[in-house]
Amino acid sequence: MSNVSSAQSKKTSAPFGSWTSPIRSHDLVSQAVRLGEPQLDGNDIYWIEGRPQEQGRGVLLKRAFDDNSAQGLEVLPKRCNLRSRAHEYGGASYTVEQGVVYFVEAADQRIYRFDPERDDAPVALSPEGHFRYADLCVDTLRQRILCVREDHHTKQAASAPPQDQHIEETNELVSLACNNSSEPKVIASGCDFYSNPQISPDGQKLSWLSWNHPSMPWDSTQCWLAHLDKGGLCETTSCVAGGDGNESIFQPQWSPSGELFLVSDRDNWWNIYRYCTTTTTLEAVTKIQAEFATPQWVFGMSCYGFAGNDEILACYTQEGRWKLASINTHSKKMTPIDNPFCDISGIRCKPTHGRGRGVILAAGANSFASLIRIELGSSEFSVVAQSASSELGADDISVAQPISFDSARFIADISSGPSQAHGFYYPPTNQHFDAPSGEAPPLIVLGHGGPTGATETGLNFKIQYWTSRGFAVMDVNYRGSTGYGRNYRQQLHKQWGVKDVEDVCAAADYLIEQGLADPERVTIKGSSAGGYTVLAALTFRDTFKAGTSLYGIGDLETLARDTHKFEARYLDSLVGAYPEQQALYQARSPIHHAQQLNCPVIFFQGLEDKVVPPAQAESMVAILDAKKVPVAYVPFEGEGHGFRQAFAIARAIDAELSFYAQVFSFALSAQDQAIEPVDVKNLAQAISEGQH
Repeated sequence: MSNVSSAQSKKTSAPFGSWTSPIRSHDLVSQAVRLGEPQLDGNDIYWIEGRPQEQGRGVLLKRAFDDNSAQGLEVLPKRCNLRSRAHEYGGASYTVEQGVVYFVEAADQRIYRFDPERDDAPVALSPEGHFRYADLCVDTLRQRILCVREDHHTKQAASAPPQDQHIEETNELVSLACNNSSEPKVIASGCDFYSNPQISPDGQKLSWLSWNHPSMPWDSTQCWLAHLDKGGLCETTSCVAGGDGNESIFQPQWSPSGELFLVSDRDNWWNIYRYCTTTTTLEAVTKIQAEFATPQWVFGMSCYGFAGNDEILACYTQEGRWKLASINTHSKKMTPIDNPFCDISGIRCKPTHGRGRGVILAAGANSFASLIRIELGSSEFSVVAQSASSELGADDISVAQPISFDSARFIADISSGPSQAHGFYYPPTNQHFDAPSGEAPPLIVLGHGGPTGATETGLNFKIQYWTSRGFAVMDVNYRGSTGYGRNYRQQLHKQWGVKDVEDVCAAADYLIEQGLADPERVTIKGSSAGGYTVLAALTFRDTFKAGTSLYGIGDLETLARDTHKFEARYLDSLVGAYPEQQALYQARSPIHHAQQLNCPVIFFQGLEDKVVPPAQAESMVAILDAKKVPVAYVPFEGEGHGFRQAFAIARAIDAELSFYAQVFSFALSAQDQAIEPVDVKNLAQAISEGQH
């Protein structure tokens, strides 16, 4: 890497942070949308567009596969809003069969049918009540919908005393008639969680995934295979993969010829397998050091699809970057497909008489996330829809540079075990500006959410916003991240708040050592679980000079007691059993050690957040304010866990810039001086007393 502060001709010299950027906060939302859940039906491509300018409304669009001139056509009436809230995170909120749409409406979480040729308005199929649905699959033979149902009616053990009663929703696989409202029939029950109901091409077999507390789906899942009777109920059921507590199964799927495939990490890496009915064993289709899966935080994730009877189109990740390949299921030959993308997901395929067709969600280092159409065999990629557009020139785009580092070199009291971690560095980049000679840039270290997850490297306005203003950004795949095998993923087992913190701190120290960051202007930022890493790093280490927490976790006990069912036992693996290890929870909770936190922090919080309730942020703010530590709090009405509305998205990043300018004492560009300043309590006093 070259030194980011080297002067270049024809550039204006200005301090880092004060560069005039081609990106404004409204660019994040004015033309930006969220693309998700692509599907193919006949000759049509369907997808959901989440629109921040419409309060995050999920809009279903479609376009003919071979129509190069068409724009996306809105399929449902204007008032419809597609979004499942099952598991709180949702996903897989609709399906289409022969032009008929079956979807989950955000307002009441019921399933509706809409036939554009027959219906004037959507027709409710599921009954009213405290239910949530997801992962819809059409059983055409029996004209029914198979799906996951989450029942939120109060479930209590009537004989238990009130203090011992536990209220928790139940999850089941159910079926609903396609053409009329009816009471759902239960297909499978008894496990804590279900997903991926998939009917075989002949309609005679059903597969699905299940898992139980305390496992998360990336820890231990079971894949089930059932033979159906004439009424569509399970006649015989067997577990074909998983079940020993040490194997995660992902995306069971039937081939066009009726063979069951799935992804398993039984050999450390998530690879593709075929289930052999004659031997009742799994046969590896791929066997490489790569991941053909990603953590199942939402329903409907897809990393492969069948482009023909014996051809798979698949995406996989190696060293933090996603790749594309075709795989012959019989010869097991894997052929890489050259493409310009580094983030790929949402693969859907349609076998045809030729090589087949596919769609993917993809982003490149110089291109925003887009829905991409693929004619297999032609190596042609066509954009169907874009998540954003801009006039950014190549010289204004900061491209991710992969970095691996040994945390033990920088952390004296490092925890035991391997300490190598990974990440991506984005240098300050602006074709019109450079910094004075000898100045190092302010650095924002990012900790991704989850914490079981990984960073992405596709073009992202929220990173370019900073790099184009003269900030450096380091996006860390700390130990526990996905994409590097099960063993790397499990290094965070019982070590959350330890190894992730060590790695984000070591990442900052590594860049400071390389002369790529100013040690006096190093800050850390994260959302949700990443927000916990922020608060823990600021509380238990002294690497960072400021921090930004977006709906972050300050009290692990509160999270263990009050969070939703999907994550109710997540902390068993990340920290330990609760309440048996209450002392450990308190030891790792920043809220109990806030007297050790002495640098400025800004908190952003949705007031309707059910995953991390506002009380977490508000308690931390109150403690820091009482200590006279500089602190800012920016709450948003109507927002939950993650911001969807245009105002909140734009205001959050502008307020963050205002916060950095104040605590690091640099002047904003003339353009950015129009930003509404954020109120940083106690800052003036801290400066006057020489504490900042």
